[in-house]
Amino acid sequence: MKIILTGGKFNRIHLGHVWLLKKAKKLGYLVVVIAHDVHNKRPYAVSSKVRKKNLEKLKIADKVVIGDKKKFVKAVRHFSPNVIVLGHDQKIPDKETKDFVKNNSR
Repeated sequence: MKIILTGGKFNRIHLGHVWLLKKAKKLGYLVVVIAHDVHNKRPYAVSSKVRKKNLEKLKIADKVVIGDKKKFVKAVRHFSPNVIVLGHDQKIPDKETKDFVKNNSR
């Protein structure tokens, strides 16, 4: 089965999040990486533990994890996804992750 990876902050889960997660799930085994608390600086920020529980309650993702506080590439290396799904306003966050994806594409 294909491993599909997506991520985000998910402070306030909205219909756009649900739509994206359902579309991603149709592609295979869905892993969602929640942004670590150090990347969550908005005043309404919700803790990563609560955001993780809220996503798990949706029962869309097969696995929900809290990301590394320093490097997104750690989750990409760990899960070795076939596909990375990004929202319309997202991009691969750093050069190290871009390079890893480019050099390890299947």
